[in-house]
Amino acid sequence: MNNLTLIRPDDWHIHLRDGAALGTTVAHAAAQFARAIVMPNLAPPVVTAEQALAYRARILGHVPAGAKFEPLMTLYLTDNTPADEILRAKAAGVAALKLYPAGATTHSESGVTAIEKVYPVLEAMQTHDLPLLVHGEVTDPAIDIFDREAVFIERVLAPLIARFPALRVVFEHITTRAAADFVTAAPATVAATLTAHHLLYNRNALLAGGVRPHYYCLPVLKREADRQALLRAATSGSPKFFLGTDSAPHDRARKETACGCAGSYTAHAAIELYAEAFEQAGALDRLEGFASRFGPDFYRLPRNTDRITLVRQSWDIPERYPLADGALVPLRAGARVDWRIQP
Repeated sequence: MNNLTLIRPDDWHIHLRDGAALGTTVAHAAAQFARAIVMPNLAPPVVTAEQALAYRARILGHVPAGAKFEPLMTLYLTDNTPADEILRAKAAGVAALKLYPAGATTHSESGVTAIEKVYPVLEAMQTHDLPLLVHGEVTDPAIDIFDREAVFIERVLAPLIARFPALRVVFEHITTRAAADFVTAAPATVAATLTAHHLLYNRNALLAGGVRPHYYCLPVLKREADRQALLRAATSGSPKFFLGTDSAPHDRARKETACGCAGSYTAHAAIELYAEAFEQAGALDRLEGFASRFGPDFYRLPRNTDRITLVRQSWDIPERYPLADGALVPLRAGARVDWRIQP
C-alpha cells in the first residue's frame, strides 16, 4: 500500500501551551487535525469556563490562514472546583474536565490531592454529561514509577467508575497491558487514548545507551510487553481506543538539563507516526477507525467530512522547530519517516 486516504483525524489529547509558543504548536496541529482536545495545564491553569473561552480565542488567533481547526476546551479539576462551574462549562461548550493527581506531571501542582474531594463535581459532571479525562497515575513515592498506572486503576479509577456509573471517562495516554485490559473489560462509558510514542517505543528508547531526554514523558515509556499490548488495543478495531497524541512541547533548554521536563513532542508528524505503528502491526486498514471515527463517537460529535491522504514518501524530521524565543526538539529529530500527508 503506497497511499492511504482517511477521514481527517482529530487529536483527543494535545498540549498547545500559550503565548508565542502557539505560533508553532497550533500550526502543526491544524496541518493534521480538524479538532483537538486542548489540555488546561497552563501556568496558572485553566479552571473556569471564562478562562477556557479566553484561551480558545488565543489559540484561534494562531490558526494559519486557510486552515480549519477547532480547539475543544477543557477545565483543570482542582480540590476547590465548585460544582456549579459544571453548568457554566456546559453552557460555554467546554468539552471535558481534566483530572491530574497533584504532582503527577508537568504543571500538575494544582491537581487533585484526594479523589473524595471532587465527588460533588463528579456528580455534577455525571448529571450534565460532561466527560472526565484522567491522567492515571498515583503519586505515592512508595510506588515504583513503572507501577503507578496499575496502582491508580486499583486505588482510584475502578472505585470511581463504580461510584459514578454514568460518568464518561477517558483514561488518557495509557501505557501498560494492565490499562489496556482494564479499558477493554470496562463499561462502554470508559475509553482510552493512545500516543504514537507509546505505540512505537519502550523504555529502551529512553534509557539504552544513555538517557535521551526527548523520549522522557509521563507516564513514562514501559516494557516491550506493554507496548505490544497497547499496539494490539489500538489496532483491535475496538471503539474504546482512539488517537490522543499527548504532544507536549518544551524548550530545548528545559528538556536537556539535569532535571528535564516530561513530554514528547509529536504534533509535527503525528498521523505519519501512527501510520508507521499500524503498518508495523499489519493493520493500516484499521487506522481510520482509531484516528477518525471512534473519538468523535465517544464524545458524541459528528465525524469530519473532509479527508487527508497519506503517501509513502520518506522525509527527514527537522532537528528543531522554533518555540517562542527558544527551540523545540521534536520526537525523532533528524530521523526519517516513511509516510507523509499529501499537500
